[in-house]
Amino acid sequence: MSDKIDNGGQFPDLELSIVGAGKLSIPGDINTPYALVLFYRGHW
Repeated sequence: MSDKIDNGGQFPDLELSIVGAGKLSIPGDINTPYALVLFYRGHW
């Protein structure tokens, strides 16, 4: 597990597979200074 991100810290580079939409690179594909990323676990 990675360390906690503190205020002002840099988000680590991630590449996510998106169902039906290819891949998303975070923060590389985010074109705004602020973003909200919501991870939904799905089935429990």
